[in-house]
Amino acid sequence: MGNKFDDLAATIDDAARKGDAIAQLSEASAFTLPQAYDIQEKSIGLRLARGEFRVGMKMGFTSRAKIIQMGVDDMIWGRLTDGMLVEDGGEISFADYVHPRVEPEVAYLLKEPLEGPVTTIQAMSAVEAMAPALEIIDSRYKDFKFTVEDVVADNASSSGFVVGPWCHAEFDHSNLGMIMEFDGRPVQIGSTAAILGNPARSLAAASRMVAEFGERLEAGWIIMAGGATAAEALRPGVSVRNSVEHLGSVGFKVSA
Repeated sequence: MGNKFDDLAATIDDAARKGDAIAQLSEASAFTLPQAYDIQEKSIGLRLARGEFRVGMKMGFTSRAKIIQMGVDDMIWGRLTDGMLVEDGGEISFADYVHPRVEPEVAYLLKEPLEGPVTTIQAMSAVEAMAPALEIIDSRYKDFKFTVEDVVADNASSSGFVVGPWCHAEFDHSNLGMIMEFDGRPVQIGSTAAILGNPARSLAAASRMVAEFGERLEAGWIIMAGGATAAEALRPGVSVRNSVEHLGSVGFKVSA
């Protein structure tokens, strides 16, 4: 990778730090999907250089409809750092984002590493616990327009994540109902079944996909399985909560 990609990584990093909208990276410089992951790695590397550290990864495009909509043949993934973690019940500032949206999810906590292609049974054997979760996504691109390559370079639009209480995952969680509320009013109702039919499949896919770029899922990492419903646009002053059957609930507030 040359200086061009270093510059693109710095551009996306600046946009994320400042909450500024930027033009699509692909408009100025064409790059492939593998190169987009390299840009993402370089961009996250700038965060690590500032003192943040990796705590996991997130999956994206985990619904068949989204894959078809985006014209791709596989899911995408992004990197999570401790600086992206929002405390359950905590508050974020709307001004820190460009187009902030939120998705209801579930998260896995790993007790041992996962590497390469694995079955869902193998994937779940590495899980310490599960939790209800929310992902704050935020494309940094003007007018919310982008290619798949742009999205991946932009850390798969991941900006923040909130994790609720951890629970043992020793039960069938393939079809758990979930309700995401804004100020106590349901705005999205879905099921974990919307995540590849079973979020455990997303976990197995995560292991396969990061291996293609020389990584593995590490013990202690949090893996966000992907959105169970469409994302909902955030607004100043709103209180968000995701309640998942058998797992409990998680929430945060957006400052006015």
